[in-house]
Amino acid sequence: MEPVPHANHANTNLRRAPVQQRSAERLARILDACAELLDETGYEQLSTRAVAVRAGVPIGSVYRFFSNKRALADALARRNLDSYAERITARLVAIPAGDWRSAIDAVLDEYLAMKSSVPGFSLIDFGAPAPDDDPADDANRRVAGRLTELLAGHLDRDADEDLLRSILVCVEAADALLQLAFRTDPSGDRAIVAETRVLLQAYLARVLD
Repeated sequence: MEPVPHANHANTNLRRAPVQQRSAERLARILDACAELLDETGYEQLSTRAVAVRAGVPIGSVYRFFSNKRALADALARRNLDSYAERITARLVAIPAGDWRSAIDAVLDEYLAMKSSVPGFSLIDFGAPAPDDDPADDANRRVAGRLTELLAGHLDRDADEDLLRSILVCVEAADALLQLAFRTDPSGDRAIVAETRVLLQAYLARVLD
């Protein structure tokens, strides 16, 4: 069996990080099953047993990695964030380093694309529904930290506290506005999404211009 690099399993809530390829594939099936069931039943009705059945694994395999459904949902959220970062990184390759507006467009566009195509994303995106145990490590702070690293690297800027604070404000504002955009329209109110884009770029202009 091939060892699986630890960096691919940075979820801090895993009871045990997979070491072998077969174990990693089983973990991926469990998370895929969780995502599918979230779309079908919602978070409240989600159960570790149902996830095990859908994934085709013994219930003990689920508990090998996760203590409860909260930990399972949190792992899915962190996998979503990893995927989001990968998608943005791929988009940034084609964007000139000084074009921060296109970079911000890519950040918003990839979120919207995942919301419409990734199973379970509408309910979980980057954070489980239950409150975070550590408010200093909540979902929006994790997203802001990752985006700060990506944008600082692409724009050749320092990923300092000022940039992190500005990106966190953007993440919090976009989170609230996109919740509004999708509250009554499953495909997202295009006008509110457009206003969100304007707001983000106007706010960041004072920082990035």
